[in-house]
Amino acid sequence: MACRIDVSSCGRGVILALVLAFVQVAGAAGPPLLLAATAPADVDPSAYWVSEKLDGVRAFWDGRRLRLRGGGVVAVPAWYVAGFPAESLDGELWIARGQFELVSGIVRRRRASDDDWRQVHYMVFELPGGGGDFSARLRRLRALVADAAVPWLAAVEQRRVASRHDLAEWLQRVLAGGGEGLMLHRADAPYVTGRSDVLLKLKPWYDDEATVVGYVDGHGRLAGRVGALIVEARDGRRFRLGSGLGDAQRAAPPAIGSLVSYRYRSLTDGGLPRFPVFWRVRQAPQSMPGKSDAGASSTSR
Repeated sequence: MACRIDVSSCGRGVILALVLAFVQVAGAAGPPLLLAATAPADVDPSAYWVSEKLDGVRAFWDGRRLRLRGGGVVAVPAWYVAGFPAESLDGELWIARGQFELVSGIVRRRRASDDDWRQVHYMVFELPGGGGDFSARLRRLRALVADAAVPWLAAVEQRRVASRHDLAEWLQRVLAGGGEGLMLHRADAPYVTGRSDVLLKLKPWYDDEATVVGYVDGHGRLAGRVGALIVEARDGRRFRLGSGLGDAQRAAPPAIGSLVSYRYRSLTDGGLPRFPVFWRVRQAPQSMPGKSDAGASSTSR
């Protein structure tokens, strides 16, 4: 007999399934995390711990599961997290400089592959909710990682830098080696969440994310292909991304609804990015529970 929308056992099963699905979606909000502000050109590094900005996927360990910034749970082999501490950790799932696309693909898969995950390191830089200032949390973090003795679990190297000259030299070495930039975390800062200047990112370009909402047809050499993406920023403003797209991306552009990263030099008087350049796809639409799920990684902190 077909199910009726009543209190029959079949109806109750359907209603229960719908309720559970709603609860799962409603509970998919990401954990509150600390997000970086942009470092001013004249930043004095002496008050900060400094580390390399890793080109990975931001991930939060809640003591039981690895979760993305947007709230999704990472499908990871049980052996990978078996020795992780019971305390919360914040870090990047990372393989190497310039390997974001590879690690992002591994992390976003619904089924974990042992061979894939043997390449991935969880590089930890913060203890969410930890007490004391950042210097105290950093000591605790290093001790936790050392006690765990998990080869793929590591504390991000943090150093004190005495002068702007030394900071600039370190930044140039990182960029020359294919790195993204540096992160500066105030040594005396308590743990806070949201965008804050207690954590700064120092990069030669600004970057941000936007959602693909349409395309502009190409002309001349680009006839029959995409000339530019039409993207929408978080505040609803739209603009075009054409520079930076390769021939393959113009022939098969990121799908509508994809979250893409772009770089720019400055903002116009109207607040739009000046000379925006397409960088890469952050998330395909099927992996995005909502526009606010910015994933993670490098762009997200």
